[in-house]
Amino acid sequence: MNNIDPNTVDSFGDEWKRFNQSSVSDNESEKNFNDYFKIFPWDSINSDSVGFDMGCGSGRWAKFVAPKVGHLNCIDPSDAILVAKKNLEKYKNISFIVGSVSNDVLNANSQDFGYSLGVLHHVPDTLKAVKSCVELLKPGAPLLIYLYYSFDNRSTMYKATWLMSNILRKIISRLPSQIKNIVTDLIALIVYLPLAKLSRMIEFIGVSSYSIPLSYYRNHSFYTMRTDSRDRFGTPLERRFSKEEINNMMTESGLEDIKFSNHQPFWCAVGLKLKNEYYV
Repeated sequence: MNNIDPNTVDSFGDEWKRFNQSSVSDNESEKNFNDYFKIFPWDSINSDSVGFDMGCGSGRWAKFVAPKVGHLNCIDPSDAILVAKKNLEKYKNISFIVGSVSNDVLNANSQDFGYSLGVLHHVPDTLKAVKSCVELLKPGAPLLIYLYYSFDNRSTMYKATWLMSNILRKIISRLPSQIKNIVTDLIALIVYLPLAKLSRMIEFIGVSSYSIPLSYYRNHSFYTMRTDSRDRFGTPLERRFSKEEINNMMTESGLEDIKFSNHQPFWCAVGLKLKNEYYV
């Protein structure tokens, strides 16, 4: 009924308590935020708007959204909500709600906007989760989502590399928490960091690093690499979707005017809830 995987919820609770984002610089945090939110229709949001952050984790996005809106509902089923409360304690316009995407934690048709980044691919039924988010929105309100993509815009070799890494994920994600943390830190050190440095060096001489796995991290801190390595290899449940599949899920969930970002991270997408409430 809650559309959650308990092991994955526990895994994220452990992750965000360990990586509470306190070591990430303001410049890097803001850059990450802009990468995800560059297609968000900020012109439709104002200081009276009320919205939600579904799967808020440590609150790393909420700290940039809260100053722009009237009220923000941060929702998470894991112990990460305690980390978010501490990180966001200076903001008085945030409610912290322990719950899942399918818990009916907010009234239907009550929210002026919503976003869920890097979350809905970690639940048993992603389509149902997107529909649950859309149900909370007022007609015409935007929903920004980020789902892991299936490398539909990448080469065959790139996809093969991911397939091999996914075998490792299935093994590592079953390890005890302390061992899992050590292993994912080692992956960040011997895989993420060298590829990030190589990508940065290649771009320095004027050559695109797009085809190099993990080139996105070329301008990110090692702390972020450790965080994302833990996320990528330590999470028990993970699903991936093509751009077409994401578009179809959003459409079936009652969103229109769907727009995708053409920049990394792929595929960030935003859509507006249909103003006609009668949709399939």
